[in-house]
Amino acid sequence: MMDWSVIIMGIMLGGLYALIALGLSLVFGVMKLINVAHGDLIIFATYLSYAFLTYLKLDPIISLVVIAPLMFFLGLMLYLYFFAKTSSEMPEAPLIIAFGISLILQNYHQILWSPMSRGLTTSYSLYSLVFKSIYIPLSYLLNFVVAIVIMLLLHIFLTRTYLGRAIRAASQDLKAAHLMGINTQKVFAFAFAIAMVIAAIAGIFLGLTFPFNPQSGVAFLIIAFGVVIIGGLGSMIGTFLGGVILGLAQTLGGYFLGSASQMLVVYLMVLLILAFKPQGFFGIK
Repeated sequence: MMDWSVIIMGIMLGGLYALIALGLSLVFGVMKLINVAHGDLIIFATYLSYAFLTYLKLDPIISLVVIAPLMFFLGLMLYLYFFAKTSSEMPEAPLIIAFGISLILQNYHQILWSPMSRGLTTSYSLYSLVFKSIYIPLSYLLNFVVAIVIMLLLHIFLTRTYLGRAIRAASQDLKAAHLMGINTQKVFAFAFAIAMVIAAIAGIFLGLTFPFNPQSGVAFLIIAFGVVIIGGLGSMIGTFLGGVILGLAQTLGGYFLGSASQMLVVYLMVLLILAFKPQGFFGIK
């Protein structure tokens, strides 16, 4: 008999995966940049929160008050001084730069924190809600709720504000955006910075849910790509549904095939969808 907690946990886990993929999808959708450093930038935010928790006893969620602005500023600097300066001269340069940032962050984390796994351990990260025979970790529920809230806020921002509409215009037709007087480089910089804030939020809730180490960014980058591939570019609801599908694939794969096989199921699903339906299920055709 199916354990319903497996399905519920898969759906809740999907919220975290959607949150992890949202920044990657935004950067690619707006700038057509495959940010292979996305996973390591998420882990960078996780380690920042771990430092605040360890040395200042600051709650990880509260630490976002400091970490989110720092990541926003870092995003602006990375785009303006690295990606923007090289993209016009050599189209492949931003991808190489992102790969270099990824390697630097991995080595930086290993030197500073050692290869050992860490975790953002708090009283509520260890707490579980019980409904009859169903156990739901509170961290999983927080992942799901925060993912919905962030996606709603991002949707409102992109549709109701001038900057949000400028980001959408630049992503849809760069030349037309120029003709309308939009400073596309400035728009791209803010889009990248916003993606970094989302990465910071994802990093904190990732650390509350899973242990992490300097190499964890690679694994979560693959998951983010899987979510984007399944959901399709250009669809925010597709990103969310893609996260839920991968979350269910992981928990159901672990339930039926054993915990050692759960990520194998996820990677096989990504491979099959990439081979037979690369535009995703929910993306704009």
